[in-house]
Amino acid sequence: MSTYFVSRHPGAVDWAASQGFSAARVISHLDPAVVCPGDTVLGTLPVHLAAQVCERGGRYYNLSLDLPQAWRGRELSAEELLACRARLERYEVRAVDDDGSTPLRER
Repeated sequence: MSTYFVSRHPGAVDWAASQGFSAARVISHLDPAVVCPGDTVLGTLPVHLAAQVCERGGRYYNLSLDLPQAWRGRELSAEELLACRARLERYEVRAVDDDGSTPLRER
């Protein structure tokens, strides 16, 4: 089983290491095809990629922040991430049709 930390931001990578995730493989882009059942993916992914991680049997933990509007669009340091209550929250994501069923492409 592998653990991936997905981020292109140096501050996020530093934050993850400071939180004990230094053993995670740091990548700037995730190809969901590499995810195997039992793998863990940490970071911030577009929802359709997070759904693919879950479909493949992986666990997805989103890097969540309480980010002030004034800080949006700029690089944050590990210390600033701590100030924004950075945390990893597990999500189970799947695509559904409007009626709640699995999308037609997956049937």
